[in-house]
Amino acid sequence: METNNLHLDAAARYRIYAQGRFDPDWLDMLSGAWVIYRRPSDNRSVTILVGEVADQAALMGVLEQLYSLGFPLLLVEYMAGQTMRKA
Repeated sequence: METNNLHLDAAARYRIYAQGRFDPDWLDMLSGAWVIYRRPSDNRSVTILVGEVADQAALMGVLEQLYSLGFPLLLVEYMAGQTMRKA
């Protein structure tokens, strides 16, 4: 029996790769809890966001926000079995 099934109405954690440099001050514009995990320092401007959203609708809102800010998406990865820890 698989325990990491994804459901449309369940909270889940994602890693999003977007082209460009996402300013950390913009994180509050995204629904859910997000952090900038890593920004490679080579000539390719890529921002990697790691975060948790309440459901698939909230994920779509985050993707729409990135689109409206002009960040082309490179990859959206579901992080099965991983949740963000509360401090």
